[in-house]
Amino acid sequence: MQTLILPGYSKENKVWVDEVANNIDVTGIIRPFYWMHWTDENSKFIPQEKANLIVKHVKDETVNIIAKSMGVFIASLVINKIIDRVNKVIFCGIPANDMQPDELDAVKDCVGLLGDRFLGIQNSNDPHGGFEDVKYFRNMISKDGDNHNYPYYEDFREFLVS
Repeated sequence: MQTLILPGYSKENKVWVDEVANNIDVTGIIRPFYWMHWTDENSKFIPQEKANLIVKHVKDETVNIIAKSMGVFIASLVINKIIDRVNKVIFCGIPANDMQPDELDAVKDCVGLLGDRFLGIQNSNDPHGGFEDVKYFRNMISKDGDNHNYPYYEDFREFLVS
């Protein structure tokens, strides 16, 4: 089992990726992903290419996925390719205010496919989309917060091991 950690677009998400990887305490391989454009400004960020690379890394293993912000969209693309190998998925900080309608639809469709294997965590007043913007997704919980920070490692761990 691999647990994939897919961050948001901005390089500030590197801290979140590292903190999640160091604090979730689950069995198996914990695989944090780091986007190339964080260190190479000439690198293009193409979600479909990122999803294809992640699928290659996963090979035939079963996965859990924790994704934040734009990583949610990339995770949706990955899940659609390997749905039969997905164990559990956590989306946090869904950037509903920043996504194109087709991207948000892809996320909604993905959540629908996952059923009880999905947990969504959204800060009540996240500037990229608060809980009210995503409450219609199934299995969403709201956390008090007016920021885009998601340090809910214990919630992540509890869901993944349940």
